[in-house]
Amino acid sequence: MRAAWYDRTGAVADVLVVGEIPTPDPGPGELRIALRASGVNVGDIKKRAGWTGAAMPYPCVIPHSDGAGVVDRVGPGIAESRLGERVWCYGAQSYRPFGTAAQYVVVPSGLAVPLPEAADFDVGACLGIPGVTAHRAVLGDGPVDGRTVLVSGATGAVGSIATALAHWSGARVLATVRRPAQCETALALGADHVFLAAQPDLVAVVRSLAPDGVDRVVEVAFDANSALDSEILAVGGVIACYASTDPEPRIPYWPLAFGNATVRLLGSDDFPPAAKAQAARDLNACLSDGALRVTIAARFPLERIADAHEAVAAGSGGRVILTI
Repeated sequence: MRAAWYDRTGAVADVLVVGEIPTPDPGPGELRIALRASGVNVGDIKKRAGWTGAAMPYPCVIPHSDGAGVVDRVGPGIAESRLGERVWCYGAQSYRPFGTAAQYVVVPSGLAVPLPEAADFDVGACLGIPGVTAHRAVLGDGPVDGRTVLVSGATGAVGSIATALAHWSGARVLATVRRPAQCETALALGADHVFLAAQPDLVAVVRSLAPDGVDRVVEVAFDANSALDSEILAVGGVIACYASTDPEPRIPYWPLAFGNATVRLLGSDDFPPAAKAQAARDLNACLSDGALRVTIAARFPLERIADAHEAVAAGSGGRVILTI
């Protein structure tokens, strides 16, 4: 099969290779997907670059954890009725060496989720890690029906799905974006009010809409925004954060402590299996209801995977996928 891989971490032009490798066969409890699209996430870029300084986890890695396609082979213990099923998958390269930047991928059957008929493969390839992370951020601490949720970076890969999920789940959604041009996008995703993240009166504006504070914050930049979040959070509220530029951020301890705040740190590879399964069900329901939309900013063929990685690193203004 045709695939992209790297056997050492580093700059995209130095380490990514595209070529032919043996086509994998599924083992017990697994199935094989003939891929149509592979989603490219920021985490995939960081893994390939070796951002933590850790050694290669496997001698050879096919990148990307998310994808979509058609089940074409099943392993022992998996019903043959799954053959021909349209699916999206997540976690293909989480604690496994071979991801979705290839013509075929083998995954445990539970990681291959039926793709609603209303969705195409490109959308399916964008649901995985960002969608599961967004679900855990919005709903990991209970229902949000009738509550106020603030989504930081509401047009990003995780933020856009979090905005849609929160709205679909009955929350009043406040959103922040970096640029004025993103305001309309956030409103279309389901935000009730949108603000520029850098506006100086943001605390006052949010407090005018939520005098008792917001119940949940979905945070993309914990190091930059923890002080702001402590000022707008309701007593007993939750800050669910999935990224920080500073690996050792300072936090306003006493304001958070006096507010009985919960700070939930999210790492998608290690969410409980039941939480991932519930996220998949809810993402499909939200998608089928027409409440979840995905903006594809760029599509690249597999041969141009290096360009896809560069587009994600540069900030594409939407999702980037490989077409297989």
